[in-house]
Amino acid sequence: MHNDRGNRRVEAERRRLGLYPECGECVALCCVAPAFAASADFAIDKDAGQPCPNLQADFRCGIHERLRETGFAGCAAYDCFGAGQKVAQVTLHGTDWRRDQRTAKRMFTAFASMRQLHEVLWYVTEALTLDPARELHASLREALDSTERMTRSSAASLLGLDVTAHLQRVNALLLGASDLTRRTLRPSPPDHRAADLVGADLRAEDLRGASLRGALLVGADLRAADLRLADLTGADLRGADLSGADLSMSLFLSQAQVESAMGDRATRLPPWLARPRHWSGTTGP
Repeated sequence: MHNDRGNRRVEAERRRLGLYPECGECVALCCVAPAFAASADFAIDKDAGQPCPNLQADFRCGIHERLRETGFAGCAAYDCFGAGQKVAQVTLHGTDWRRDQRTAKRMFTAFASMRQLHEVLWYVTEALTLDPARELHASLREALDSTERMTRSSAASLLGLDVTAHLQRVNALLLGASDLTRRTLRPSPPDHRAADLVGADLRAEDLRGASLRGALLVGADLRAADLRLADLTGADLRGADLSGADLSMSLFLSQAQVESAMGDRATRLPPWLARPRHWSGTTGP
């Protein structure tokens, strides 16, 4: 499970695969391709393919240091898993979406598929370090290799891939790895998959080994909760209070999820995730 050797291996593999965003190598695809609606996460409406009004000519965000204060918490929490630079530099060889409408459409469509593929690579790299799921490691390695090959496809090939079907196959392996790992704690771990836990009082709750895949935990009170080996794949943690919670061994947790939540210096995170700057008591660059 999450031991020092496994942690180093996960980070090295993710860096090899380019799963950490390098905004300087991108062309601000996340500021143009997706649509968003005025809400608690975004101050304005924006159509897909329309550049955000805060985007500058050099592809930098004009309010990057003030995103949360100006109503763009969704942007502050967004993570493309390195898909932006892969599409910009590998798939389309340094092409700029401003070149023409056809190029822009290809880039935006490729970006959507690439982000899904990179996200699943993020999970598979972790699953390959889970000792209780060793019986699935060969299949997971094959899934990682095939997914990586997809990310290196040409633009035309990438647009023709059945990404959804591929992700469903890989997700079945991830579910198996999760179940095998979580059952090392409890024969029948709590199952809260896709549960509506919006605003739930889960203070100091023992959620070790729980499945919270796709659970709605918006605004939930998870202070001092024990989430070790809890599967948090796709869980919506926007506004959830993780102060003092133990997520040090949580499964399939992403930077975007913790960025969307609240926490403090006592919150324990997996070693490959950075403590968000907006969390209480957090200092530094």
